[in-house]
Amino acid sequence: MRPLAELDARGVRAVLVDIDETLTTAGKLTGDAYAALERLHAAGRIVVPVTGRPAGWCDHIARMWPVDAVVGENGAFHFYFSEGKLHKRFLEDSAERAQKRARLDGIARRILAEVPGCALAADQPYRETDLAIDYSEDVPPLALDAAERIAELMRDAGLNAKISSIHVNGWFGGYDKLSTSRVLFSERFGLDPGEANREFVFAGDSANDAPMFGFFENSVGVANVRRFEGRLAAAPKYVTRGASGAGFVELAQHLLQY
Repeated sequence: MRPLAELDARGVRAVLVDIDETLTTAGKLTGDAYAALERLHAAGRIVVPVTGRPAGWCDHIARMWPVDAVVGENGAFHFYFSEGKLHKRFLEDSAERAQKRARLDGIARRILAEVPGCALAADQPYRETDLAIDYSEDVPPLALDAAERIAELMRDAGLNAKISSIHVNGWFGGYDKLSTSRVLFSERFGLDPGEANREFVFAGDSANDAPMFGFFENSVGVANVRRFEGRLAAAPKYVTRGASGAGFVELAQHLLQY
């Protein structure tokens, strides 16, 4: 991972950013981080949070934040607010989502029984598609080995599983943060992130960001990504000096020089 100062941000049009411990700091969205989002948006960048957080949160984010869209539940959907209306684009229809969601309760019970100290995520009632198991948000933090055991149990049950800085998320389906970000930019903005890769920057901090780290030439980890060293399928190309929200502010300042 190279220092952020080496990132050539000339021509960057779009900024994609994870939320938990990339934009937030110890679970809080700081004024500085929010202001950095606002400055990027005001400067004409396309700003898109790409998160594992639930549909209920993403409804609010798309409506209220200075962003152009949001990808949520690790790629289950994207939302955007335009012309006074919230637009929702799910990868699967409502009947398929309901059928898959009904199967998650039993999987959750097995995981909670087998991994002491974990819990159902507090935001689970606001989710449309996935199962979120808390290993580090509202429970005393567990070791990453415990998070990996949760992910293993999810995969054994047929789920796609990803580890974030606070939760392990599992869902039925082949999508992820990257695949749905590509759908969003094609359908909403007429951009192909593959053809215009250098026009994008992605910032993240954990294992569920690995597809984005691997795909984007301008992928950035905030400093706390080092917690996952050796556990990432793909690492970011650049890293900030600051951790969490302070690292995102550092990135925004760097981008706004161009």
